[in-house]
Amino acid sequence: MGVKGKVAIVGAGLTKFVRRAQETPKELAFEAARAALDSAGMTLDDIDCVIHGTAPDAFDGLHMKGEYLLDGSGGWKKPYMRGYVGGGTGVFAPIQGWYQLSSGLFETALVVCEEKMSSCMPHPQGAFLTIFDNLTERPLKPNLLWIFALEMNRYMQTYGISVKDIAHVSVKNKNNALLHPAAQLGKEITLDEVLNSEVLAWPVHREMVSPTSDGACAVILATEKRAKKITNKPVWIKGVGWNLDSSYWTNRDLAYPQYVENAARMAYKMAGIKEPRKEINIVEPYDPFAYKELHHLEGLLLADRGKAPQLAIDGISLRTGNMPVCPSGGLLGVGNPIAAAGLMKICELFWQLRGEAGPRQVPGKPKTGLAQAWGDLMQVGTVCVVGI
Repeated sequence: MGVKGKVAIVGAGLTKFVRRAQETPKELAFEAARAALDSAGMTLDDIDCVIHGTAPDAFDGLHMKGEYLLDGSGGWKKPYMRGYVGGGTGVFAPIQGWYQLSSGLFETALVVCEEKMSSCMPHPQGAFLTIFDNLTERPLKPNLLWIFALEMNRYMQTYGISVKDIAHVSVKNKNNALLHPAAQLGKEITLDEVLNSEVLAWPVHREMVSPTSDGACAVILATEKRAKKITNKPVWIKGVGWNLDSSYWTNRDLAYPQYVENAARMAYKMAGIKEPRKEINIVEPYDPFAYKELHHLEGLLLADRGKAPQLAIDGISLRTGNMPVCPSGGLLGVGNPIAAAGLMKICELFWQLRGEAGPRQVPGKPKTGLAQAWGDLMQVGTVCVVGI
């Protein structure tokens, strides 16, 4: 499929991220889609196709979830597709939309991502238990917390990083989320409070883990010709990348996410970025655990291996720093409805680059941002570079 033209983000919307007892997944998707359409001054009649991203059916407690969510997402009687790569879905869904438009097939696309994790009864971990290899992994009775504790340990031991070094990420992101209207866990928190929180699986503390969340996000994509008619402030998708490593996490060196580097290099090449540390103004990496923000920054080539913790310690990654990281508050602060979490980061970049992030606005009129997500069995990397 050849690339025929430029694609822009022209609208964005999201719900509040929180555990919801009343709204159905379909209603969450509708709320986000309507907000995105309203932000662009568009209606469903203006939309040529719909892409829905949502993780495995069990997370919403539904069968054939893609079909169930179709009308709530605006896909009724329109070309519609559902895709998912676990947590990587929220950045991969707009990439799928980009393909539809850059190929010349359509002129506009509505991209919606939704997850209602509280419907996964009694807890999302019940679904995660079923995804591991029946012979080599499930006999060990793995859960995500202890697998990520293994990875965090490997990362720390390889580079001589302490738990205190990593805890700075939680402090930064949860404080950033105080200014996000959709945030579930924004709060003032100190380093000592993070370090003194409950240990869930050493060295993972409770305040280093994102919450179970319900929520949805949506963005409107348009070709160059249509985008310029819709808005005078389009945010262009400049580069996209993705990579899929082996699903056998036991066979990889957990100290470094090579799949993220591979995806980043693909996106940088497309965007014409030669020196990402100088050319990327805002970064929204995937941060379901505090150490993952650091892990991913290194995979994105935005920090040397083992050196990412120093960005938060030295204030470089603060909202007011030289390279703001997760000015939204990230998953640690805003919340983590799996598929919607990555698209929340795309929404944040859209508002930041247009100067519409309100009290969260980073200084200096940023021109280029990067969103990255990660998922499935710790092996999916998805990256999107956007700019004005």
